[in-house]
Amino acid sequence: MHIPTPAEIRATREKFSMTQADLAGRAGISQSMVARIEAGSVDPRVSTLQRIVAVLNIVERSVITAAQVMHTPVIGVHPEDPVTSAVDLMGRNGVSQLPVLRDGVPVGCISEAALLSALEEQQLHRAHPYLVQEFMEPSFPTVPPEMDVETILHILQQHHAVLVVEAGKVQGVVTKHDLISLIV
Repeated sequence: MHIPTPAEIRATREKFSMTQADLAGRAGISQSMVARIEAGSVDPRVSTLQRIVAVLNIVERSVITAAQVMHTPVIGVHPEDPVTSAVDLMGRNGVSQLPVLRDGVPVGCISEAALLSALEEQQLHRAHPYLVQEFMEPSFPTVPPEMDVETILHILQQHHAVLVVEAGKVQGVVTKHDLISLIV
């Protein structure tokens, strides 16, 4: 575990435009304690330093945006594409769902789960040329590029992916795997 120096604590706090009072309030200590720690005039307990570091880590993570973690290009299908194209794209790219895009605008998604469900209900017949739009589900949630990663994390607890949209057009996609990679 890296123990930050008083200068590192001050620099990190200032980098995120936090006042000593902001840091103190979030860490559950007094502003004067933060001032003395940053001045190097007190040797704080490890538990106090841990609380300060935890607050600074949370603030740092919330500064990471969708644009920084999204991946591009977004692999998607058009509503009028044959289902076989969607299945082929999923297989080649190792994904279980794809966004359905019309002129770069999300209109839905198609997933292996929806196709398996249709197969189970015997709605799929090999001889029929099915289109993606026949098995489309609601679109993945969308966020702007400047959305913080903490908010995206909460959205991904309920959804498989989040589309990053700017000016109505999909710019990238964020998956659970993308956020897990922040930890590793």
